[in-house]
Amino acid sequence: MMEYSKLISITGMGGLFEVVGSKTDGAIVRSLEDMVTKFVSSRVHNFSHLESIEVYTIRENVNLVEVFQAMEKSSEALPSEKDAKAIKAYFQKVYPDMDFERVYASDMKKMVKWFQVLKANNIEMKLTEYNTSEEEA
Repeated sequence: MMEYSKLISITGMGGLFEVVGSKTDGAIVRSLEDMVTKFVSSRVHNFSHLESIEVYTIRENVNLVEVFQAMEKSSEALPSEKDAKAIKAYFQKVYPDMDFERVYASDMKKMVKWFQVLKANNIEMKLTEYNTSEEEA
């Protein structure tokens, strides 16, 4: 079972990856799309953990997982990732607090793509416990 906390996005490489091992100069990752495992150098690419990605809203930034959870609860049909207008209209319904001045169409497109990959792999979209309770305490 893949965990949301082990998922990363890698600059210059499409899709999402699961970290399966790390080395001093990079990580061994498995693509969620074709399940191919390979070594990726951290000298060439930047890694972003999905857990650490934030989204601009009209109030405080929210964690990306909150947007995914809203998408999961919504009955709105997912838009085609090729239709920027439809994607924006989708998020205006599903996550109206998003700051549409600062969240680019390319980012919204990525969110739709990533959401589809997460769903296809049956990954539960939640943060690991240690990240959440500290802040509220």
